[in-house]
Amino acid sequence: MTVVARLAIALLWWVHKLPLAWQSVLGSALGRLLHAAARSRRRIARRNLALCLPELDEPARHAIEREHFRWIGRSLLERGLLWYAPREQLERLIEVEGDVGLAERTPGPLMWLVPHFIALEAAGLAVQLCQKRRACDIYTRQSNPVFDAAVRAGRQRFADSLLIAREDGVKPLLRAVKEGIAFFNMPDMDFGRANSAFVPFFGVPAATLLAPSRLARMLDMTVQPVVAEMREGGGWRVRFLPAWSDWPTDDPVADAARMNAWIESEVRKRPAQYLWVHKRFKTRPEGEPALYG
Repeated sequence: MTVVARLAIALLWWVHKLPLAWQSVLGSALGRLLHAAARSRRRIARRNLALCLPELDEPARHAIEREHFRWIGRSLLERGLLWYAPREQLERLIEVEGDVGLAERTPGPLMWLVPHFIALEAAGLAVQLCQKRRACDIYTRQSNPVFDAAVRAGRQRFADSLLIAREDGVKPLLRAVKEGIAFFNMPDMDFGRANSAFVPFFGVPAATLLAPSRLARMLDMTVQPVVAEMREGGGWRVRFLPAWSDWPTDDPVADAARMNAWIESEVRKRPAQYLWVHKRFKTRPEGEPALYG
């Protein structure tokens, strides 16, 4: 597996040297291959789309599914750009919109709320390129040490970002936020019942973390939503939206519902670029059957 990881990383480095148009063609081809070969992920995406977009007919959902895998293929290959391209090239390729300077003007704790669109890595890099405040995020340690090292290096290219392994718990995060480090928070995955509530996501009860609301309220954090997308012609667009003025409240369940509603509204703008291959509805309320077979 170490040899395979080294070959994959070498491929990313080689591909990032190619013209953007070539990278797009290769990435789209990889996406079609993944759509054909990754049957389990294809089934998950198909089930999620059926649950979340029942108003669309099956051909329309299948079109989104195929487009989704095309974007996945591109995102995998174009990660080489994010990890290895020079700063000047990335500043041209990552289009930043909105109030990216809010973090530097905010003296107190700050949370970026960043949903799992496929271009998520570009949002993390935009934070490093466009402002000077140190950031941290929770990441899942990779089982392969070679690939884990590559991921860590790629996410810490231009700033002394702090990566906190999920298994290390919440204490390192609390300590970092209290030291003035901004929190790059990705809240929209199913992490089980612990510290979660079932609130609607596209009308389906979804186990949703209450920690973003509780942490923001406990530490009096400014919360700024951030959305990243891939551009058709190559590169990325990262939008730093206005900070939420009335979130969190004293009701973390209501806050979680509002957060999901906002994410849903963003997904509807570009449905093919949301991470549909994750089992967002894996954890079910007591007595409800499994949704993924």
